[in-house]
Amino acid sequence: MNNLNDTDRELLDAFEKCRIPLDRWNQRTHVSIAYLLLNESLFDEALDRLRTGIRRYNESQGIEESATSGYNETTTVSMMRIIESVMNAYAEVFPCDSADEFCDQHPELMSKHILRLFYSPGRRMDPRAKREFLPPDLTDLPRVRTDRDQARPGAE
Repeated sequence: MNNLNDTDRELLDAFEKCRIPLDRWNQRTHVSIAYLLLNESLFDEALDRLRTGIRRYNESQGIEESATSGYNETTTVSMMRIIESVMNAYAEVFPCDSADEFCDQHPELMSKHILRLFYSPGRRMDPRAKREFLPPDLTDLPRVRTDRDQARPGAE
């Protein structure tokens, strides 16, 4: 682990044990968890952990899987890519010591509507978007590469 403070450690532990109160399961918490996972893992591993954790959490809370609720693969992958790009682009200018600090410094990520910049309503509501990642149809997701990416097998 990358020197998590007690608050971050507790949040990640609560996520992994499905103990986050449903009224705290909001955009800021999603971004915080993604930030923490990306801080301690490469993208693919962090994505797998987030994907598994969200599905497990939703099940533990009785959140119904339907066309408009539950886990969405396109949302999860897209948000992880955006968060990773923001982390990479701003790490030197706005270094963060915690998930809270990251969220405070990047209010643009706090809107659950951020994906509207990349996806049309039809694309986001496509039933396949829940099961598989659909690339955006309005503009590409950001991609800020780092030295860490260069060392990763399959990095473009």
